[in-house]
Amino acid sequence: MNYEKVLCRRVAEVPPSGIRKFFDIVSEMQDVISLSVGEPDFNTPWSYTDAAIYSLRRGHTHYTSNWGLIELRRAINRYMLRRFDVEYDPANEILVTVGASEGIDLALRAVVEPGDEVLVPDPSYVSYMPNIRFAGGVCVTVPTAAENGFRITPEALRAAITPRTKALILPYPNNPTGGVMGRGDLEKLADALRGTDIVVISDEIYAELTYEGRHVSFASIPGMWERTVTLNGFSKAFAMTGWRMGFACGPREIMAVMCKIHQYTMLCASTPGQYAALEALTAGEQNDYADVRRMVESYDRRRRLIVSGLRAAGLSCHEPMGAFYAFPATPGGMDSQAFCEKLLWEEKIAVVPGDAFGALGNGFFRCSYAASVENIKKAIARISDLLSRAGSAGGQ
Repeated sequence: MNYEKVLCRRVAEVPPSGIRKFFDIVSEMQDVISLSVGEPDFNTPWSYTDAAIYSLRRGHTHYTSNWGLIELRRAINRYMLRRFDVEYDPANEILVTVGASEGIDLALRAVVEPGDEVLVPDPSYVSYMPNIRFAGGVCVTVPTAAENGFRITPEALRAAITPRTKALILPYPNNPTGGVMGRGDLEKLADALRGTDIVVISDEIYAELTYEGRHVSFASIPGMWERTVTLNGFSKAFAMTGWRMGFACGPREIMAVMCKIHQYTMLCASTPGQYAALEALTAGEQNDYADVRRMVESYDRRRRLIVSGLRAAGLSCHEPMGAFYAFPATPGGMDSQAFCEKLLWEEKIAVVPGDAFGALGNGFFRCSYAASVENIKKAIARISDLLSRAGSAGGQ
């Protein structure tokens, strides 16, 4: 069997995740402090889990609508209106997905034809480029920089647009940088998009993890609702990563195509997971999202701890205003892979090389502060030790 002829070339040529290399090494090492995992260290609140268990006891073990439970879609609409000032018809403008990750795949396959260009900020989440390739599109990066908080500027956006541009992925708050874009920033991007048919895929999975002010959804900017697919979910703010519960909202014309792909691949999201998600939103409505606020307040304390610690150790680190990642520069502009390997082998600290998130991420590394305060303090001390030894060696 000649597998080079059998396998789809555009899929086979996509490199493996740059994060996975470090995960595989860490899994075989003892006593490693990991700041590499992008998931909450909180367990799912019990009431959400109990709702799933109760749904099973009541016999809710069957398929739901392809779109998801109507009660959940109505709750999602209320949530989006209350938290982000955008409104959708639960009947045909909200789709419950298998995590926000499925939403990315569905949105791209719904709009991208072979050869279409999709704009993605560099650096950003590792799965965007592969999903664009899987859909037959071409990934075009839009540069961002630490001195601008890793925001997309309208100048950079305009420079990247060509007649073949079909979509823009707008992932803020951003993984890995922690960058956010305020209303003024988004309004400038909206001005650059007016008069085009460019679809915006706004990945807002970290929306609740915004530490100053309130997250602004791109669909809430005047004139942008009709071109925007908003992706969100329950993994990050609701501590439900393993449940794989997400949702996509947007114009019914786009959502109908996304649902068509969804029904032929996934059919529907997990039924007990949908009941857990419904409880998360119902409880949130009743207690002003107390569970979410408690977790965000904890992340905010850890955010300030890790940033101050990295800076005290001598590293340059822009202040992350969203998500739960710090993205410091490597010392002396050292290659990201080399520094992260050195940190792992010499100090048993696992972080992620910045170039896993794009070429412009080289010279940076990602630290997740969804870790205990104790481990963050230990990690900072070990990073300081490594830098102190390197400084002493340089001085000799």
